[in-house]
Amino acid sequence: MLVLSKMLLQRPVMSLRTSTQVAIATQAIINPNNLRIEGFFCIDSLERHKQLILLHKDIRDVLTAGLVINDHADLTDPHDLIRLKKIINLHFEIVGKKIRTQSKKRLGKVIDYAVDPESMMIKKIYASQSLFKSLVGGTLSIDRNQIIEITNKEIIVKDTAVRVEQTVPVLNAQPAS
Repeated sequence: MLVLSKMLLQRPVMSLRTSTQVAIATQAIINPNNLRIEGFFCIDSLERHKQLILLHKDIRDVLTAGLVINDHADLTDPHDLIRLKKIINLHFEIVGKKIRTQSKKRLGKVIDYAVDPESMMIKKIYASQSLFKSLVGGTLSIDRNQIIEITNKEIIVKDTAVRVEQTVPVLNAQPAS
């Protein structure tokens, strides 16, 4: 089952050991190369001004009440995550990115995304369209398989409508004997 970003962001991080809130997940750390959520920036509940990181591998469950982890010790200082330093420093945000097709047709902007909570891979992105198109067609849903390229400013997706020239075979009508 996929979950929207609303179920992951601005949510409490709960400890199984103490059954209390240990942090608040504020922002996703997204790897733009594979659209995986590597972790979350969190505000520590014990030291309000301290920013910690919750890695995706430490999340036990995603509930409506928030994210569930084993203990406060699962939260890591950003300076200790050397392998993720480049991705953390990118501060990549998918919401707000423009979406266009290969043929340069504008589709809208990303307003939300859906994540597989097991793998933390972004599976779908949702785009707002122009006012007229949103009245007629609503929100546009794009599967991760349709994405060709992600740049700093936009997401390029496959063209959805491919025009195929069809020729109709002409049958020689012969009278039945």
